Amino acid sequence: MSDVSDLQRWKLKRLIKTLEAARGSGTSMISLAIPPKQQISQVVSMLTEEFGTASNIKSRVNRQSVLSAITSAQHRLKLYPRTPPNGLVVYCGTVLTDDGKEKLVNIDFEPFKPVSTKLYLCDSKFHLEPLAGLLEDSTKFGFIVIDGKGSLYGQLSGNTRETLHQFSVELPKKHGRGGQSSMRFGRIRLEKRQNYVRKVAEKATQLFITNNAINVTGLILAGSAEFKEELEKSDIFDPRLRSKVIQLVDVAYGGENGFSEAISLSRKYLDNVKVVQEQELVTKFFDEIARNTGKISYGIDDIISALEDGAVETLIVWENLVAWRVEFQDAEGTKMVRFLRSEQEHECVNAVDKVTGAQLEIVSKESLVDWLAEAYTNFGTNLEIIGDSAPEATSFINGFGGIGGLLRWKREEFDIQESDSEDYFEENDPDDEYAEFF
Repeated sequence: MSDVSDLQRWKLKRLIKTLEAARGSGTSMISLAIPPKQQISQVVSMLTEEFGTASNIKSRVNRQSVLSAITSAQHRLKLYPRTPPNGLVVYCGTVLTDDGKEKLVNIDFEPFKPVSTKLYLCDSKFHLEPLAGLLEDSTKFGFIVIDGKGSLYGQLSGNTRETLHQFSVELPKKHGRGGQSSMRFGRIRLEKRQNYVRKVAEKATQLFITNNAINVTGLILAGSAEFKEELEKSDIFDPRLRSKVIQLVDVAYGGENGFSEAISLSRKYLDNVKVVQEQELVTKFFDEIARNTGKISYGIDDIISALEDGAVETLIVWENLVAWRVEFQDAEGTKMVRFLRSEQEHECVNAVDKVTGAQLEIVSKESLVDWLAEAYTNFGTNLEIIGDSAPEATSFINGFGGIGGLLRWKREEFDIQESDSEDYFEENDPDDEYAEFF
């Protein structure tokens, strides 16, 4: 990836998603967050006291589960002689699997950003507030798209684009008649416009100022008419917001389409915003197609083949791609790997060796995205995991299945048929710090 923290952020999002779904019986799931300045010894003493209290739980099953979770947390803390620079997060406990069985989960790691929240909770679920706070991007840009038909308020942060509010308006058009009625209609029209600008300004204050403080890094005003200039110059527009205006953008549309266009036209101010980087990356992929260079690849089968050849310079993968890397083993212990799309997942059941017809045993099954996030460096490629906020990303997902690559050189044509998905590839099993939990 272009930034190591992008990969760490994505892994954390996946971990949160997994832990959110975990449920236990009783209060056997421990959530522990230790800020950088808190001493490990203090937390160990606190857990010792909690162990004594938990020994008095009347329910034998719940008591054993809680004691086991506390003991696991204590053992994890022994691995750290001191609190890491960014603090420490620990999740321990017995969770129920989909088939009703119990599974002991032990997770501990130093996050990529300092933990700001001190937390200790014993519950039937994991509390993820400290982790969710790590994903918040402090760099946020506000957008106001205003024209004669209505206004839209949006926010851009990381790879998330959000429409905060939207409303429409009907303004009187210029009156072509002469006489006294022309002046009267002119006054009415001007009054309506002023009231409209007032409403836009007041709503901007409600959305972009929280607790008397501006909640965005910068503000971009966009529109197809002169309304954006009127808004910026209006005495009603909060001076604090006016000081944050970084650009006025002329767009051809209002609403959501105008929002998308405003983002594209503001790129030089939004270089560090993830969704803009994703937009530029996918646009480059489409440009290679338009120029017919032959230096692109897409689809799971062709991508895996190109990775094996070392031809992929940049691998683009949708974060919610549903596909699998399945490792099989035959009766003689020979292992083989297949990559399956979501609609091929049923092939895992009763899989057989194409040559001998023997039944194959499933050794492991993991998400293709998870595997690529760990294995991409082995293929000498850069990995970019994208969301679906940008319109270009949506087109990439719908048109190319959510996986594609920019190649170092033009490859020979490959016959990408359904049967290609049955090819086997060499085993590649890199270490994955979170693999057992995904």
